[in-house]
Amino acid sequence: MFWVGISLGGHTDLHVFHEGTLTRVRYRDEILDPYVRPNAGAIGNDFIVMGDNARPHRAVIIEDYLEGHGLERMEWPAQFPDLNPIDLLDYLGRQVAALSPPPRSLDELEQGSLRVWSSLPILVSDNLIDSMESRCRHCI
Repeated sequence: MFWVGISLGGHTDLHVFHEGTLTRVRYRDEILDPYVRPNAGAIGNDFIVMGDNARPHRAVIIEDYLEGHGLERMEWPAQFPDLNPIDLLDYLGRQVAALSPPPRSLDELEQGSLRVWSSLPILVSDNLIDSMESRCRHCI
């Protein structure tokens, strides 16, 4: 399982979850603390955490963490298609599938995904954010 963070003009590194499922503690320790909080500091007052309503994202310890670090969360419905960045994951998947030679193991898949993500043009994620913003304005 992968996790990424995107914003206009940039994106985080691709995080690979090894073994097990995403729990509220893993989300806090592996995502919020090393990725979200530092990026929030770099972006400043306009930073808003956007995530779906998956249980690990909505746990009390996550709410406490966000509040304790002054991080604002955008409220939005679970599985709301207009805010689902599936296009970005589709782009990543197509680029990895086009690698030559194609990945033949989980390790090769991980390494290929990391390479593709690290060379992702910022314009790809910026266009996705722009499309989400325009669709969101029409949904309210």
